[in-house]
Amino acid sequence: MKVRYLFLLVVFLIPPSGAAQTPDYLDVRKTVDERVIDLVSKMTLKEKVSQMLDNAPAIKRLNIPAYNWWNEGLHGVARSGLATSFPQAIALAATWNRRTMNEVATVISDEARAKYNVAIANGQHGRYQGLTFWSPNINIFRDPRWGRGQETYGEDPYLTGEMAVQFIHGMQGNAPRYYKVVATAKHFAVHSGPESERHKFEASVSEYDLRETYLPAFRVSVMQGKVASLMCAYNSLRGKACCSNDPLLNDILRHEWGFTGYVVSDCGAIYDISHGHKQAAKAADASALAVKAGTDLECGHSYARLGAAVRHGLISSSFIDTAVKRLFTARMKLGMFDPPTQVPYSGLGVADLDSKRNRQVALDAARESIVLLKNDKNILPLSKSIGTIAVIGPNANDTTMLLGNYNGSPSHTVSFLEGIRNAVSPNTRVLYERGCGLTSGSETNELAALEAIKKADAVVLCMGLSPRLEGEEMNVKVEGFSGGDRTSLDLPSAQENFIKKVMALGKPVVLVLANGSALSINWENETIPAIVETWYGGQAAGAALADILFGDYNPSGRLPITFYKSVSQLPDFRNYDMQGRTYRYFKGDVLYPFGFGLSYTRFELSELKWDTTMRAGKDASVSVLITNTGPRAGAGVVELYVQGEGAIKTLRGFEKVYLSVGGSTRIEFSVSMSALTFYKEGEGYVADKGVHILMLGTSSADKDLKEVSIRLE
Repeated sequence: MKVRYLFLLVVFLIPPSGAAQTPDYLDVRKTVDERVIDLVSKMTLKEKVSQMLDNAPAIKRLNIPAYNWWNEGLHGVARSGLATSFPQAIALAATWNRRTMNEVATVISDEARAKYNVAIANGQHGRYQGLTFWSPNINIFRDPRWGRGQETYGEDPYLTGEMAVQFIHGMQGNAPRYYKVVATAKHFAVHSGPESERHKFEASVSEYDLRETYLPAFRVSVMQGKVASLMCAYNSLRGKACCSNDPLLNDILRHEWGFTGYVVSDCGAIYDISHGHKQAAKAADASALAVKAGTDLECGHSYARLGAAVRHGLISSSFIDTAVKRLFTARMKLGMFDPPTQVPYSGLGVADLDSKRNRQVALDAARESIVLLKNDKNILPLSKSIGTIAVIGPNANDTTMLLGNYNGSPSHTVSFLEGIRNAVSPNTRVLYERGCGLTSGSETNELAALEAIKKADAVVLCMGLSPRLEGEEMNVKVEGFSGGDRTSLDLPSAQENFIKKVMALGKPVVLVLANGSALSINWENETIPAIVETWYGGQAAGAALADILFGDYNPSGRLPITFYKSVSQLPDFRNYDMQGRTYRYFKGDVLYPFGFGLSYTRFELSELKWDTTMRAGKDASVSVLITNTGPRAGAGVVELYVQGEGAIKTLRGFEKVYLSVGGSTRIEFSVSMSALTFYKEGEGYVADKGVHILMLGTSSADKDLKEVSIRLE
């Protein structure tokens, strides 16, 4: 290792051919701005343009190594060999735990740096080997039909923003001079399906919905998270493709929010400007529009025409300089032009991949993400000494499904079946049959499964969906699914029919769901005594489920999305108006509300204390005593919602706390002016004087909330 560092140190300090001394851009004593200005000043237009493509070639005369900007780390380093696989993003949101999110992101960035260090040592500069990660996906999961909703942190702007900030901090690190890796918040903005139309779709939204729903998570990612990069979306917004949308990328992102990082296009989005949205004639025109609007880097090939665009007067070379400076600022802050001894993350290596500590973090996150939706007559937890248990269903022994999409390759993934087998006592017999497929039935499998169930004392029925059915722009054409999106919220009919046959046998049944989006399990909720939501839980999903089923872990997950009763309750999928969507605007009855989740113990909220008045510029406070009044230790979540006069009820705070049996603690929330502020058309962000309602509880449902009022004077 020391030999490698010495070699790299020599390489970094060798001046370019013909130079008399080390240039400013390699001088670590200079500021980043000084170094970047010097470097870019030495580049030709052709060289500058070459660096604005995701696969940037080396410039040997300046000692600039080749660099591929494309890397993925949604819930673990993806598509790059061995890596710890954490629960899918929607599942991480279900932890409702900022510390857990930060810890997961810290492990991801550890492994990312380790892989980069190994790649550089071997002279490799390919895709998925760099330090610029195109995560997190912080689009709002406005409609459960969207196949990529599994990649998000759910339907609420506040929860999404809080989770995003922790992910960004964990990824980018806390070194004063260097990024650990670069995080990229995506897809900016107003992007959430349909997948089949994303390359040409116009998302029409009011200014209110834009400011109250679609932008807040990006705003907090920039202003609090200090995210180094954003990815612009495929769709158009108000007549302009997002990647050439000057009001979005300049007026809001840079001028209003003060963003100083770089913007990268979604892959092929520049091509879409001309060919999908028909807003430019050719690649050169589209590229010029995008760069002038503030898209600095392209994932694609259109920017190769930027040299011609400059020569033909479509764009000034000063715009090229600005973009390239932003890109090399990021590379400088990643330490790519400094001796490894200067960069605090250079010591990470193979030993930091798939470590015991990393595997434990994956297990802890998977446990914490599981949501107990129903537990009639306390059927759960099951006894490990039960005589015979039947593990049935298409998801029972499927490890690929557990990894979600944008996933890595763990050394071992524990299926639900394996987790249960590992957990029960030696004398317990575990029977397994598939029963049915995800979307189709088989009489032979069905009969075998029903026979096994007849012999069982309890049944664990592993159903749900799969990333092979829901995801990004997929060629899926089966009932209930279309192109990666969903057309129905029900379980596929093959599963519904099979479940009914299972329930007719009269055995105790636990329904285990694996899915990335909400399911309308109305009949199942009425009929099955216990229901557990596991999402796509990553490499440790099976072990985590077993810990929940047999009581070694008390479930503490909460829903980051609403489970509706039917897709018929929702507006048209193509309509981006928020009315009738999410807990904030939906007026009907739901199956399970946003923020909901059960436990094996009971949590009681009491002794509310609050400031009854609040003056502008001074924070107020509200607090509540939470007590574990049940039979087991566990973690409870206290949720704070705010509603002003004429405004909507919206999440403004949450805290997760672990309590022993009989234990209690006081949870205090600081209520700032921003917590009482809502956007008003024509007025901007306003905190109305008068009464505001503060609601504390265990879900977004009114019955689960305790109300107090505060007067803003």
